[in-house]
Amino acid sequence: MKKTGAEIVWECLTREGVEVVFGYPGGSNMPIYDAMLSYPIHHVLVRHEQGGAHMADGYARASGKVGVAMATSGPGATNLVTGIATAMMDSVPVVFITGQVAAHLIGGDAFQETDVTGITLPITKHNYLVTRADEIAETIREAFYIAKSGRPGPVLIDICKNAQIESCEFSYPEEVKLPGYQPVMHAPRPSLDDAVKLLEKAKKPIILCGHGVLMSKAEEELLQFAVKTQTPVASTLLGLGAFPSSHELSLGMMGMHGEVHTNMAIQNSDLILAFGMRFDDRVTGTLKTYAPRAKKIHIEIDPSEVHKNVAVDVPLVGDLKTVLTDLIPMVDEYDHEEWKKEIKGWKTEADARSIMNWEDDGKLYVAHLVTDIWKATGGGAIVTTDVGQHQMWTAQYYQLEKPNRWLSSGGAGTMGFGLPSAIGAWFAAKDQEIWTIAGDGGFQMTAAELTTAVQEGANVKVAIMNNNFLGMVRQWQEFFFEKRYSAVNMVTPDFVKLADAHGVPARRVTRREEVDEAIAWARSIKGPTVIEFKVEREDAVYPMVPAGAALHDMIQRPAKA
Repeated sequence: MKKTGAEIVWECLTREGVEVVFGYPGGSNMPIYDAMLSYPIHHVLVRHEQGGAHMADGYARASGKVGVAMATSGPGATNLVTGIATAMMDSVPVVFITGQVAAHLIGGDAFQETDVTGITLPITKHNYLVTRADEIAETIREAFYIAKSGRPGPVLIDICKNAQIESCEFSYPEEVKLPGYQPVMHAPRPSLDDAVKLLEKAKKPIILCGHGVLMSKAEEELLQFAVKTQTPVASTLLGLGAFPSSHELSLGMMGMHGEVHTNMAIQNSDLILAFGMRFDDRVTGTLKTYAPRAKKIHIEIDPSEVHKNVAVDVPLVGDLKTVLTDLIPMVDEYDHEEWKKEIKGWKTEADARSIMNWEDDGKLYVAHLVTDIWKATGGGAIVTTDVGQHQMWTAQYYQLEKPNRWLSSGGAGTMGFGLPSAIGAWFAAKDQEIWTIAGDGGFQMTAAELTTAVQEGANVKVAIMNNNFLGMVRQWQEFFFEKRYSAVNMVTPDFVKLADAHGVPARRVTRREEVDEAIAWARSIKGPTVIEFKVEREDAVYPMVPAGAALHDMIQRPAKA
């Protein structure tokens, strides 16, 4: 049966099980949008292509499926770039479909012609330029396979306008044949044997749980392994939620703003088991002094990450869920009570400085507000954030028990991610309570998507932590630049009036006694709501490992007089 290239796009998306697409039409993808009317897939009209990219990303993270975003050529395509880079850094499966000028115009500086495949080559797992209609079906089939297999990631398909208009015989490939792309699932048996030998000798082991645990859906295997071997579990920023925070083996977050006892445990360990994580600078501190006495086992689907920053003793390249399934029967039950007591001692010392032990002084601290939201939601909400201080406080104080409920930009550190990713998550989990915790700076970058939330009836709750500062930059300037505050004082709009202009109910909270009622009010309304919290202006995130410092060399919160 003959179909136009535009029709083939939607036929393929339907066959891939796509339910929702986030996009923005324009001259070079208009035939695709015309064909859309004949297909059942729901389209969300975003207010900015970056917002659409983050929505597709949030949908993918919350659902475990491939997200889809669309844009036209030129600025439409380039507006996706930040969202593509965000998905790439965090290994999120998203297929981006852009329109391109007609093939015969490429290279002639046609209106809204931009080489988006060239631009996105470093920030996609793979990308395609499609110039003929008969290339579309096979390309889309491959794109979805590449996006979700192995180490997931974004794939971009740039489709020339002539290919959208042309007709050809349509057939959807039953299987994908990519001889040069064969993700390895099982680690070699000799390497598994070597890992077991290190486990048998270890007295102070620690598991580092990364985003790969969630990507491979290995949460249950991680729990089984940790319990059987009695190994404490620390999480990266994006690994949060993969291991229940209330479990006695949970150590919480590691790294630059990780828990004191967690970082101390890593530095004093004799065996590190890295599960689906990158040894990036925010995790390790200076590499010269990172876990100096620890042997290292690294389970990772992407061989390029093994030995990249940290040399390991036993690399186990393969799918994490599969490798753990193979490994669990091979290990014995161990007793690490003395090690756990040592870690508990560090925790007890650090807890004496915790802001959670401060008496109420009438001020609004983000850490307390995050805890209030956590208590009100029973810890069961999907939580998204922007990037900055509020992100770290949320990671520290919103205790997660279940996977895929923590959506935040890790590797790229993308401001503006919070609101659109929450909208995307709502399409993946409409039965879940969804909160986005945002800073005043990051929120303003994608605030226009409030209208998208209204148009779609997205039941997302927005908590803006407004300190009239770019808080994290201000904190660095306080700590390391002698309080020479440069370009961080921020005049913000009236967020209540702004929300009202978008048709979103909103409140402002300035006093401690207003908090609980405001949270209850937001939760009682079906549809989007906004609460602006006027928080303490010059609070800081603790602990903090300064850039270039050792992981154990942390700045801790001063004891309150």
